[in-house]
Amino acid sequence: MSNTLDSLKELTTVVADTGDFETLAAYTPQDATTNPSLILKALQKAEYASVLDDAIESTKESTATGEERIDLVIDHLLVGFGLKILEIVPGRVSTEVDARLSFDTEATVAKARELIALYEAAGIQRERVLIKIASTWEGIRAAEILQKEGIRCNMTLLFSLAQAVACAEAGAQLISPFVGRILDWYKANTDTSYDRSNDPGILSVKEIYTYYKKFGYETEVMGASFRNLGEILELAGCDLLTISPNLLEELQGMDEAVERKLDAQSAKSADIERLDVSEKSFRWLMNEDAMATEKLSQGIRVFGQDMVKVREIVANKL
Repeated sequence: MSNTLDSLKELTTVVADTGDFETLAAYTPQDATTNPSLILKALQKAEYASVLDDAIESTKESTATGEERIDLVIDHLLVGFGLKILEIVPGRVSTEVDARLSFDTEATVAKARELIALYEAAGIQRERVLIKIASTWEGIRAAEILQKEGIRCNMTLLFSLAQAVACAEAGAQLISPFVGRILDWYKANTDTSYDRSNDPGILSVKEIYTYYKKFGYETEVMGASFRNLGEILELAGCDLLTISPNLLEELQGMDEAVERKLDAQSAKSADIERLDVSEKSFRWLMNEDAMATEKLSQGIRVFGQDMVKVREIVANKL
């Protein structure tokens, strides 16, 4: 008997937002995404200790020492999780570049190349890997370089149309607008009550999706960071949706029919104008958008802090 998760999969590619292998096997998503916070959470479970052990073993012949050795082990660790995930999902895995590189185009490009090289050395074609990069101006420029080399990018920590348009014009493979984090900001900073009809996170993704389909961009839209089932169901028809394990479980336990909410053909007739996203206009539009600026900065800080904690775990093992 079909459930709500199965019905959603008929309209949208479902992606699991987790580094937990058992979850991936249980909900059979097409793709999976990871980030430093999810990797940190997984490393705190005994059953994933072997992934770190394997990463250390893989680098034992290296002459690198100190911080360079830790960097190398972490690269192997991230790819190690990705390889395990790709044994379960038929599609792609997203592996994130250290958020502390978010304002350094050259370093982001270099790290992405290193990660892809490790995947390819393990026999994985680069088409099955998405390199996650924060949607800063510098990150978007890195994606532009990488995409031309056939390294596909997932632009994360995305909260505004300005970011989305800049990513699409740079040729990014995919963007991840953060629905729930947008709602979080508005709940904390306004006195308005929100539901499906006026959820600012939902409205942001609908605006981006419509813009992309109207102007023919090939960049995929993947709604992310959901707080409730309503946000997910209201975006049925989006290219992809990446969903946490608890919400996947709820969807699988429901038998509600899923109605298409986003439609590419309808979007093509939308009465909207193109947005200028030169560097100057991009930075001004971000400056004028307090929510996007604050949530981008906060997201970079949190992912950066969690990567530091991952480094501490690795250092202690070494």
